[in-house]
Amino acid sequence: MTETGSEEKEPDSEKTETGSEKKEPDSEVTETSSENLSWFIVHTLSGSEKKVKRLLAEEIKSSSLSDKFGQILIPTENVSRIRGGKRHIVERQLYPGYILIEMEMEEETLRLVSTTPGVMGFLGTKLKPQALKDGEVKRVLTAVETERGTVSSEIPFKRGEAVKVAGGPFTDFTGVVEDLYPSRGKLKVMVTIFGRATPVELDFTQVKPI
Repeated sequence: MTETGSEEKEPDSEKTETGSEKKEPDSEVTETSSENLSWFIVHTLSGSEKKVKRLLAEEIKSSSLSDKFGQILIPTENVSRIRGGKRHIVERQLYPGYILIEMEMEEETLRLVSTTPGVMGFLGTKLKPQALKDGEVKRVLTAVETERGTVSSEIPFKRGEAVKVAGGPFTDFTGVVEDLYPSRGKLKVMVTIFGRATPVELDFTQVKPI
């Protein structure tokens, strides 16, 4: 069932690299909790994935159908972003607007999920949701396990972009991005010094776009 009116989006979970963040404990992700359960993809209102997951868990717990449900999963990855000259770790969803739910598909369980506020529907037809195939489940869960505990860098610049140095001995110099090193959070900038273009390697936090 969809909600009327506007839906307040949930902000990204964020922390600085030196800070800490309180997260919901993740259960061990397995391909299936029971041979009677299958994985399905649920389409949600954009930005309300965590709210829908919480509401689904509450609905399932208060119903008599808890034995027909397994895990509810929001696949995420940790991404390093530069904001205000500081590096932040942001939890980003791999599939925005979708969550995965493990369940035994029958009329009552379909109704429970479909009538949860924020749920737009299942992947597949309205009357016959499409379960994920074993190979698809394995790929998704492998991606989740791979991303867990790792941090990838979001690249805030591109080659050929004009930038200004905002930190270090070359502060206020301008230049052009020559190369990018995302794994190290660094880039090479061609800075004009004494009339000559000189390559300078800088951290993402030391540069800002012009």
